[in-house]
Amino acid sequence: MPLALLALAIGAFGIGTTEFVIMGLLPEVAGTYGVSIPTAGFLVTGYALGVVLGAPLMTVLGTRIPRKRMLMLLMGLFIAGNVLSALAPAFGVMLAGRVVASLAHGAFFGIGAVVAAELVAPAKKAGAIAMMFTGLTVANVIGVPLGTLVGQHLGWRVTFLIVASLGLLGLLGIARLVPDLPRPEGVRIRHELAAFRNVQVLLAMAMTVLGFGGVFAAVTYITPMMTNVAGFADTSVTWLLVLFGLGMVAGNLLGGRFADRALMPMLYVSLGALATVLAVFTLTAHTKAGAAVTIVLIGALGFATVPPLQKRVLDQAAGAPTLASAVNIGAFNLGNALAAWLGGIVIAAGFGWTAPNWVGAALAASALGLALVSGALERRTAARAGGEGRGDRPVAAGSPADAAAVLTHH
Repeated sequence: MPLALLALAIGAFGIGTTEFVIMGLLPEVAGTYGVSIPTAGFLVTGYALGVVLGAPLMTVLGTRIPRKRMLMLLMGLFIAGNVLSALAPAFGVMLAGRVVASLAHGAFFGIGAVVAAELVAPAKKAGAIAMMFTGLTVANVIGVPLGTLVGQHLGWRVTFLIVASLGLLGLLGIARLVPDLPRPEGVRIRHELAAFRNVQVLLAMAMTVLGFGGVFAAVTYITPMMTNVAGFADTSVTWLLVLFGLGMVAGNLLGGRFADRALMPMLYVSLGALATVLAVFTLTAHTKAGAAVTIVLIGALGFATVPPLQKRVLDQAAGAPTLASAVNIGAFNLGNALAAWLGGIVIAAGFGWTAPNWVGAALAASALGLALVSGALERRTAARAGGEGRGDRPVAAGSPADAAAVLTHH
């Protein structure tokens, strides 16, 4: 793998750290500004919404800018947002800093995935994407726990200054290591938007929302579930999240490896196993050992879907993949928000702390259903073209009518 992927992974590490570290620092931030913890929670919600809105916005603004330069500008925006957060004199300014940083998130991963795929041979594209996303997964193993520890002992402002330094390191790495890839000739915003008329692109994005939503339905409420059901002490939750992060790292790398060999079968297996494990979590959450093992599996199976889903979007939006790739990153965050909302509803309805696991299982099973529809539609399109379709090879886009027919058939 090219050394340039290391620079992208460092940027991804910084972005992953700033996205999740705030969850462990909410009490400290709330205390600094004299607001309630639920109010401080807007720092999480605001960031997620900024990713969803910023991904297409920043990508559209960067259509005429060479991809390397755009990645550097996005890292600069990320640095500015984190410095603003660190120095914010009031809660509103802190929230603005979070939103500024989040605007870089979706476009960085979207454009970065396109660049990573262009740096390697076609047979290694998913592996290259997985290598970049390793920075995000490792952030949950190292960056988030260390950032939380630093914030609790030295102050949360120090944490955000360190994150800004990581962004600077990523910026320098991109400037030094990423080659000047030529911007595709003749690609305009209308070409990028045309990808959204492809049913396969829309199906892949819906799989992203539902599949990754399944993971976060459980993980969002992992603290009360582990303390009130499994019987862990509050101090153990950090290490449980480290286990989850280790699972994410392993699943991400395996997902990239096997997606390059057989993309759709990889999705069928990972989504089916994820739905099963989430359903089983309602039982294993009652024992410490069972809960710990299941958390690792959820992290591994959830992130095993990331490289194949991102590559699926790139393949099906071939020719103008940048906007679709960035919007798919926003879809991950949309899935997080949807799952957290649905999980909160079942808990509030009195179904218990493990009820979000059933929500997650249903979401993952729905994603599997869409994957089966996508594969069937692709085979039908290939058959009409007179060839044998393969789930891991892009073919001509299916029409909405074809998709409806497949859904009816299933």
